[in-house]
Amino acid sequence: SAGKPGGTRASCDVARAGRGRGGKGKNRQPKQSSRDCRVEKREMKVRDLGLGFDSDEIVLFKFCVGSCQSSRTNYDLALKTLLENGSFPRHKVSSHPCCRPDRYESVSFMDAQTTWRTIQSLSAASCMCMG
Repeated sequence: SAGKPGGTRASCDVARAGRGRGGKGKNRQPKQSSRDCRVEKREMKVRDLGLGFDSDEIVLFKFCVGSCQSSRTNYDLALKTLLENGSFPRHKVSSHPCCRPDRYESVSFMDAQTTWRTIQSLSAASCMCMG
Protein backbone atom coordinates (compact mmCIF):
# COMPACT_ATOMS: atom_id res chain seq x y z
CA SER A 1 0.00 0.00 0.00
CA ALA A 2 0.95 3.60 -0.44
CA GLY A 3 0.90 4.73 3.20
CA LYS A 4 1.20 3.43 6.70
CA PRO A 5 -1.41 3.96 9.36
CA GLY A 6 -0.30 5.68 12.52
CA GLY A 7 2.48 7.83 11.10
CA THR A 8 2.23 11.54 11.77
CA ARG A 9 3.68 12.63 8.45
CA ALA A 10 2.49 9.78 6.21
CA SER A 11 -0.84 11.43 5.44
CA CYS A 12 0.91 14.59 4.21
CA ASP A 13 3.60 12.89 2.15
CA VAL A 14 3.07 12.21 -1.51
CA ALA A 15 1.97 8.61 -2.02
CA ARG A 16 4.63 6.54 -3.71
CA ALA A 17 2.29 4.07 -5.43
CA GLY A 18 1.63 4.39 -9.11
CA ARG A 19 4.70 6.44 -9.96
CA GLY A 20 6.00 3.97 -12.51
CA ARG A 21 5.16 4.45 -16.17
CA GLY A 22 5.50 0.84 -17.26
CA GLY A 23 2.69 -1.36 -18.52
CA LYS A 24 -0.38 -0.27 -20.41
CA GLY A 25 -2.67 -3.22 -19.73
CA LYS A 26 -6.42 -3.00 -20.18
CA ASN A 27 -7.05 -3.19 -16.44
CA ARG A 28 -4.68 -0.34 -15.52
CA GLN A 29 -6.29 2.70 -13.96
CA PRO A 30 -5.11 6.18 -14.93
CA LYS A 31 -1.87 7.27 -13.17
CA GLN A 32 -3.58 10.16 -11.38
CA SER A 33 -6.03 7.90 -9.51
CA SER A 34 -3.21 6.11 -7.68
CA ARG A 35 -2.17 9.36 -5.94
CA ASP A 36 -5.56 10.92 -5.19
CA CYS A 37 -6.64 11.26 -1.56
CA ARG A 38 -8.58 8.11 -0.71
CA VAL A 39 -9.42 5.50 1.94
CA GLU A 40 -7.40 2.30 2.10
CA LYS A 41 -8.09 -0.66 4.36
CA ARG A 42 -5.92 -3.09 6.26
CA GLU A 43 -6.81 -5.91 8.63
CA MET A 44 -5.05 -5.34 11.95
CA LYS A 45 -4.97 -6.98 15.37
CA VAL A 46 -6.58 -4.72 17.94
CA ARG A 47 -3.50 -5.12 20.14
CA ASP A 48 -1.31 -3.74 17.32
CA LEU A 49 -3.27 -0.46 17.19
CA GLY A 50 -1.38 0.77 20.26
CA LEU A 51 -4.45 1.91 22.20
CA GLY A 52 -3.92 -0.39 25.19
CA PHE A 53 -6.60 -3.00 24.44
CA ASP A 54 -5.80 -6.66 25.18
CA SER A 55 -7.31 -8.45 22.18
CA ASP A 56 -6.14 -10.65 19.33
CA GLU A 57 -9.30 -9.85 17.35
CA ILE A 58 -8.78 -8.65 13.80
CA VAL A 59 -10.51 -5.41 12.77
CA LEU A 60 -10.63 -3.57 9.48
CA PHE A 61 -8.64 -0.36 9.99
CA LYS A 62 -9.36 2.29 7.34
CA PHE A 63 -6.89 5.12 6.78
CA CYS A 64 -6.23 7.97 4.35
CA VAL A 65 -3.46 7.90 1.77
CA GLY A 66 -2.57 9.86 -1.32
CA SER A 67 -1.43 13.27 -2.39
CA CYS A 68 -3.38 16.47 -2.60
CA GLN A 69 -1.29 18.09 -5.31
CA SER A 70 -4.36 18.90 -7.41
CA SER A 71 -5.93 20.70 -4.41
CA ARG A 72 -3.10 23.20 -3.95
CA THR A 73 -4.05 26.88 -3.81
CA ASN A 74 -2.07 30.04 -4.53
CA TYR A 75 -1.23 30.06 -0.80
CA ASP A 76 0.33 26.60 -1.10
CA LEU A 77 2.30 27.55 -4.22
CA ALA A 78 3.64 30.77 -2.66
CA LEU A 79 4.50 29.03 0.62
CA LYS A 80 6.35 26.27 -1.24
CA THR A 81 8.51 28.90 -2.96
CA LEU A 82 9.18 30.70 0.34
CA LEU A 83 10.22 27.42 1.98
CA GLU A 84 12.50 26.52 -0.91
CA ASN A 85 14.26 29.89 -0.89
CA GLY A 86 14.83 29.73 2.89
CA SER A 87 12.37 32.45 3.96
CA PHE A 88 10.74 30.08 6.49
CA PRO A 89 12.12 27.18 8.52
CA ARG A 90 11.07 24.03 6.66
CA HIS A 91 10.17 21.94 9.73
CA LYS A 92 7.47 24.33 11.01
CA VAL A 93 5.24 24.73 7.95
CA SER A 94 3.47 22.38 5.55
CA SER A 95 3.37 23.74 2.03
CA HIS A 96 0.57 21.53 0.73
CA PRO A 97 -2.84 20.22 1.77
CA CYS A 98 -2.93 16.90 3.63
CA CYS A 99 -5.08 13.85 2.94
CA ARG A 100 -6.99 13.36 6.22
CA PRO A 101 -10.26 11.78 7.39
CA ASP A 102 -13.26 14.07 7.23
CA ARG A 103 -15.55 11.45 8.78
CA TYR A 104 -14.75 8.57 11.14
CA GLU A 105 -16.23 5.18 11.99
CA SER A 106 -16.34 3.35 15.31
CA VAL A 107 -14.96 -0.18 15.58
CA SER A 108 -16.26 -2.90 17.94
CA PHE A 109 -14.42 -6.03 19.06
CA MET A 110 -14.23 -8.53 21.92
CA ASP A 111 -11.31 -8.17 24.32
CA ALA A 112 -9.38 -11.00 26.03
CA GLN A 113 -11.84 -10.93 28.96
CA THR A 114 -14.75 -11.56 26.49
CA THR A 115 -16.11 -8.04 26.92
CA TRP A 116 -17.40 -6.16 23.88
CA ARG A 117 -15.53 -2.90 23.38
CA THR A 118 -16.16 -0.05 20.98
CA ILE A 119 -13.51 2.48 19.98
CA GLN A 120 -15.11 5.69 18.75
CA SER A 121 -13.68 7.50 15.72
CA LEU A 122 -11.04 4.86 15.03
CA SER A 123 -11.26 4.34 11.26
CA ALA A 124 -11.57 6.78 8.40
CA ALA A 125 -15.02 6.66 6.79
CA SER A 126 -13.98 9.10 4.07
CA CYS A 127 -11.00 11.30 3.26
CA MET A 128 -10.43 14.73 1.82
CA CYS A 129 -7.64 17.19 1.25
CA MET A 130 -7.39 19.65 4.14
CA GLY A 131 -5.29 22.67 4.80
